[in-house]
Amino acid sequence: MATPAAVPPLKHEKIAQVLEGEIRRGSMPNGRRLPGETALAERFSVSRNTVRAALFELGAAGLIATRSGKGSFVTFDGNPLDVELGWARALQEQGVVTRIEVVLLDEITDPLLAAELGESSDRFVIIDRLRSADGEGVIAYERSRIPALPAVQDAVADGQASGSLTAMLRGAELIAAQGEQWVEIRRLSVDEALLLGRTPGDSFLWSRCVTRDADGNLVENVESLLDPGHFSLHFQFAQS
Repeated sequence: MATPAAVPPLKHEKIAQVLEGEIRRGSMPNGRRLPGETALAERFSVSRNTVRAALFELGAAGLIATRSGKGSFVTFDGNPLDVELGWARALQEQGVVTRIEVVLLDEITDPLLAAELGESSDRFVIIDRLRSADGEGVIAYERSRIPALPAVQDAVADGQASGSLTAMLRGAELIAAQGEQWVEIRRLSVDEALLLGRTPGDSFLWSRCVTRDADGNLVENVESLLDPGHFSLHFQFAQS
Protein backbone atom coordinates (compact mmCIF):
# COMPACT_ATOMS: atom_id res chain seq x y z
CA MET A 1 0.00 0.00 0.00
CA ALA A 2 1.35 3.41 -0.96
CA THR A 3 2.19 5.81 1.85
CA PRO A 4 -0.20 8.80 1.88
CA ALA A 5 1.42 12.02 0.73
CA ALA A 6 2.16 14.50 3.50
CA VAL A 7 -0.22 17.43 3.66
CA PRO A 8 1.74 20.62 2.93
CA PRO A 9 1.54 23.29 5.64
CA LEU A 10 -0.88 26.18 5.16
CA LYS A 11 0.41 29.71 4.56
CA HIS A 12 -0.09 30.80 8.15
CA GLU A 13 1.64 27.65 9.42
CA LYS A 14 4.70 28.39 7.26
CA ILE A 15 4.85 31.97 8.58
CA ALA A 16 4.48 30.74 12.17
CA GLN A 17 7.38 28.33 11.60
CA VAL A 18 9.60 31.15 10.29
CA LEU A 19 8.76 33.46 13.20
CA GLU A 20 9.13 30.62 15.72
CA GLY A 21 12.62 29.96 14.38
CA GLU A 22 13.56 33.62 14.71
CA ILE A 23 12.22 33.76 18.27
CA ARG A 24 14.02 30.60 19.35
CA ARG A 25 17.28 31.73 17.74
CA GLY A 26 17.09 34.99 19.65
CA SER A 27 16.58 37.19 16.59
CA MET A 28 13.56 38.55 18.48
CA PRO A 29 14.61 38.87 22.13
CA ASN A 30 12.15 38.12 24.93
CA GLY A 31 9.92 41.11 25.61
CA ARG A 32 10.44 42.74 22.24
CA ARG A 33 7.30 43.60 20.31
CA LEU A 34 6.75 41.81 17.03
CA PRO A 35 6.23 43.97 13.94
CA GLY A 36 2.59 44.90 13.36
CA GLU A 37 0.19 42.83 11.26
CA THR A 38 0.51 45.18 8.30
CA ALA A 39 4.32 45.00 8.33
CA LEU A 40 4.27 41.21 8.59
CA ALA A 41 1.70 40.97 5.81
CA GLU A 42 3.97 43.03 3.56
CA ARG A 43 7.03 40.99 4.53
CA PHE A 44 5.41 37.64 3.69
CA SER A 45 3.17 38.94 0.85
CA VAL A 46 -0.01 37.62 2.48
CA SER A 47 -3.22 39.04 3.89
CA ARG A 48 -3.53 40.38 7.44
CA ASN A 49 -5.90 37.49 8.19
CA THR A 50 -3.12 35.03 7.34
CA VAL A 51 -0.73 36.92 9.61
CA ARG A 52 -3.28 36.92 12.43
CA ALA A 53 -3.66 33.14 12.04
CA ALA A 54 0.13 32.76 12.29
CA LEU A 55 0.24 34.91 15.44
CA PHE A 56 -2.55 32.79 16.92
CA GLU A 57 -0.36 29.71 16.40
CA LEU A 58 2.57 31.41 18.16
CA GLY A 59 0.35 32.47 21.04
CA ALA A 60 -1.07 28.96 21.42
CA ALA A 61 2.50 27.63 21.56
CA GLY A 62 3.32 30.11 24.35
CA LEU A 63 5.90 31.95 22.24
CA ILE A 64 4.16 35.33 22.26
CA ALA A 65 1.69 37.05 24.55
CA THR A 66 -1.19 39.28 23.58
CA ARG A 67 -2.96 41.86 25.69
CA SER A 68 -6.67 42.47 25.35
CA GLY A 69 -8.36 45.76 26.13
CA LYS A 70 -10.84 46.09 28.96
CA GLY A 71 -14.40 45.08 28.26
CA SER A 72 -16.83 42.28 29.07
CA PHE A 73 -16.34 38.56 28.80
CA VAL A 74 -18.08 35.32 29.72
CA THR A 75 -16.92 33.27 32.71
CA PHE A 76 -17.38 29.59 33.55
CA ASP A 77 -17.71 28.83 37.27
CA GLY A 78 -16.31 32.31 37.91
CA ASN A 79 -13.20 31.88 35.77
CA PRO A 80 -12.76 34.01 32.61
CA LEU A 81 -12.92 32.13 29.32
CA ASP A 82 -10.31 33.02 26.72
CA VAL A 83 -12.70 32.56 23.80
CA GLU A 84 -9.97 33.44 21.28
CA LEU A 85 -8.73 29.90 21.91
CA GLY A 86 -12.15 28.46 21.14
CA TRP A 87 -14.66 27.22 23.72
CA ALA A 88 -13.38 23.64 23.90
CA ARG A 89 -9.80 24.64 24.63
CA ALA A 90 -10.78 27.52 26.94
CA LEU A 91 -12.87 25.11 29.04
CA GLN A 92 -10.24 22.40 28.86
CA GLU A 93 -7.70 24.78 30.40
CA GLN A 94 -10.04 24.93 33.40
CA GLY A 95 -10.16 21.14 33.59
CA VAL A 96 -13.57 20.89 31.90
CA VAL A 97 -13.72 18.40 29.03
CA THR A 98 -16.69 18.92 26.73
CA ARG A 99 -18.29 16.90 23.96
CA ILE A 100 -19.94 18.29 20.85
CA GLU A 101 -23.06 17.05 19.10
CA VAL A 102 -23.94 18.68 15.77
CA VAL A 103 -27.74 18.91 15.62
CA LEU A 104 -28.06 20.95 12.42
CA LEU A 105 -25.65 21.41 9.52
CA ASP A 106 -26.85 23.09 6.35
CA GLU A 107 -26.36 25.91 3.88
CA ILE A 108 -29.12 28.50 3.56
CA THR A 109 -30.10 31.77 1.97
CA ASP A 110 -30.98 34.42 4.58
CA PRO A 111 -31.47 37.89 3.05
CA LEU A 112 -32.66 39.37 6.37
CA LEU A 113 -29.52 38.31 8.25
CA ALA A 114 -27.32 39.48 5.35
CA ALA A 115 -29.02 42.89 5.38
CA GLU A 116 -28.70 43.18 9.17
CA LEU A 117 -25.00 42.34 9.04
CA GLY A 118 -24.31 44.43 5.93
CA GLU A 119 -23.19 41.39 3.92
CA SER A 120 -23.26 41.43 0.12
CA SER A 121 -23.89 37.66 0.01
CA ASP A 122 -26.92 36.10 1.69
CA ARG A 123 -25.50 32.56 1.65
CA PHE A 124 -24.54 31.15 5.05
CA VAL A 125 -23.36 27.85 6.45
CA ILE A 126 -25.38 27.09 9.57
CA ILE A 127 -23.93 24.93 12.33
CA ASP A 128 -26.03 24.25 15.42
CA ARG A 129 -24.29 22.31 18.20
CA LEU A 130 -24.92 21.08 21.73
CA ARG A 131 -22.00 21.17 24.18
CA SER A 132 -22.03 18.70 27.08
CA ALA A 133 -19.71 18.32 30.06
CA ASP A 134 -19.03 15.19 32.11
CA GLY A 135 -21.53 14.89 34.93
CA GLU A 136 -23.30 18.10 33.89
CA GLY A 137 -25.26 17.16 30.79
CA VAL A 138 -25.77 19.84 28.15
CA ILE A 139 -24.32 23.18 29.23
CA ALA A 140 -24.62 25.18 25.98
CA TYR A 141 -26.54 25.33 22.72
CA GLU A 142 -24.55 27.20 20.05
CA ARG A 143 -26.01 28.37 16.71
CA SER A 144 -23.40 29.64 14.25
CA ARG A 145 -23.95 31.41 10.93
CA ILE A 146 -20.79 31.63 8.83
CA PRO A 147 -20.25 33.08 5.32
CA ALA A 148 -20.60 30.27 2.77
CA LEU A 149 -17.10 30.68 1.38
CA PRO A 150 -15.50 27.80 -0.59
CA ALA A 151 -12.92 27.22 2.16
CA VAL A 152 -15.70 26.97 4.77
CA GLN A 153 -17.73 24.60 2.59
CA ASP A 154 -14.65 22.39 2.10
CA ALA A 155 -13.95 22.34 5.86
CA VAL A 156 -17.53 21.34 6.62
CA ALA A 157 -17.36 18.61 3.97
CA ASP A 158 -14.23 17.31 5.72
CA GLY A 159 -16.20 16.92 8.97
CA GLN A 160 -14.57 19.80 10.81
CA ALA A 161 -17.90 21.18 12.09
CA SER A 162 -17.83 18.65 14.93
CA GLY A 163 -14.43 19.86 16.14
CA SER A 164 -13.10 23.29 17.01
CA LEU A 165 -14.93 25.95 14.98
CA THR A 166 -12.19 28.41 15.90
CA ALA A 167 -9.62 26.16 14.25
CA MET A 168 -11.92 25.52 11.29
CA LEU A 169 -12.42 29.24 10.69
CA ARG A 170 -8.71 29.92 11.13
CA GLY A 171 -7.95 27.30 8.48
CA ALA A 172 -10.35 29.14 6.17
CA GLU A 173 -8.49 32.40 6.95
CA LEU A 174 -11.49 33.80 8.85
CA ILE A 175 -9.71 35.38 11.81
CA ALA A 176 -11.71 37.43 14.31
CA ALA A 177 -10.10 40.79 15.07
CA GLN A 178 -13.11 42.75 16.33
CA GLY A 179 -16.71 42.19 17.28
CA GLU A 180 -19.82 42.95 19.28
CA GLN A 181 -21.61 40.92 21.92
CA TRP A 182 -25.09 41.09 23.40
CA VAL A 183 -26.14 39.20 26.55
CA GLU A 184 -29.51 38.87 28.27
CA ILE A 185 -31.63 36.37 30.19
CA ARG A 186 -34.15 34.45 28.09
CA ARG A 187 -36.67 31.73 28.85
CA LEU A 188 -36.35 28.47 26.96
CA SER A 189 -38.90 27.61 24.30
CA VAL A 190 -40.37 24.12 24.16
CA ASP A 191 -37.95 23.06 21.39
CA GLU A 192 -34.92 24.58 23.15
CA ALA A 193 -35.85 22.92 26.45
CA LEU A 194 -36.16 19.56 24.70
CA LEU A 195 -32.67 19.89 23.20
CA LEU A 196 -31.12 21.06 26.46
CA GLY A 197 -32.93 18.52 28.65
CA ARG A 198 -34.56 21.28 30.67
CA THR A 199 -38.07 22.54 31.37
CA PRO A 200 -39.78 25.04 29.03
CA GLY A 201 -39.63 28.48 30.58
CA ASP A 202 -36.33 27.86 32.41
CA SER A 203 -34.08 30.92 32.38
CA PHE A 204 -30.84 30.68 30.40
CA LEU A 205 -28.10 33.16 29.58
CA TRP A 206 -28.51 34.14 25.91
CA SER A 207 -25.51 35.55 24.08
CA ARG A 208 -25.07 36.81 20.54
CA CYS A 209 -21.59 37.51 19.24
CA VAL A 210 -20.78 38.95 15.81
CA THR A 211 -17.09 38.83 14.92
CA ARG A 212 -15.29 40.37 11.97
CA ASP A 213 -11.76 40.22 10.60
CA ALA A 214 -9.26 43.08 10.53
CA ASP A 215 -10.84 44.42 7.34
CA GLY A 216 -14.40 44.35 8.71
CA ASN A 217 -15.54 41.22 6.87
CA LEU A 218 -17.90 38.87 8.71
CA VAL A 219 -16.27 35.90 10.41
CA GLU A 220 -19.14 34.46 12.44
CA ASN A 221 -22.56 35.29 13.84
CA VAL A 222 -23.22 32.97 16.78
CA GLU A 223 -26.08 32.83 19.26
CA SER A 224 -25.61 30.73 22.39
CA LEU A 225 -27.84 29.56 25.21
CA LEU A 226 -25.63 29.06 28.26
CA ASP A 227 -26.42 27.27 31.52
CA PRO A 228 -26.59 30.08 34.12
CA GLY A 229 -25.51 27.58 36.77
CA HIS A 230 -22.02 27.81 35.27
CA PHE A 231 -21.83 30.79 32.91
CA SER A 232 -22.01 34.47 33.80
CA LEU A 233 -20.99 37.80 32.33
CA HIS A 234 -18.04 39.66 33.83
CA PHE A 235 -17.17 43.33 33.21
CA GLN A 236 -13.84 45.14 33.46
CA PHE A 237 -13.51 48.91 33.31
CA ALA A 238 -11.15 51.69 34.20
CA GLN A 239 -12.07 55.17 35.40
CA SER A 240 -10.19 58.14 34.06
